[in-house]
Amino acid sequence: MVGLFRWARIASLYGVLSTLWPSPVVELNRAVAVGMATGPATGLEILDRVRSTHTLTGYPQLAAVRGDLLARLDRAAEARAEFEQAAQLTNNARERAVFLGRAAQL
Repeated sequence: MVGLFRWARIASLYGVLSTLWPSPVVELNRAVAVGMATGPATGLEILDRVRSTHTLTGYPQLAAVRGDLLARLDRAAEARAEFEQAAQLTNNARERAVFLGRAAQL
């Protein structure tokens, strides 16, 4: 498990990367790192800004990350819906199974 200090460093590096090479996927990854470093609510704020641009519509990892952040905030019904959405969006059977498994745990 990566320690809190390491997550803060990773989040900081993603912040730099997002200024040098802005992209929705970099922001999605920054949301994960920030969510681990400072808490899921902050990561969700970043992720929802990405989501509002509609640039990653159809990208299963967006829904999966959102599901994880919502689950960590004890928002089980919303998290379940996001994991189910991620499962519908992916073409990878193993990934679908992981997403459905996460949904079933909530």
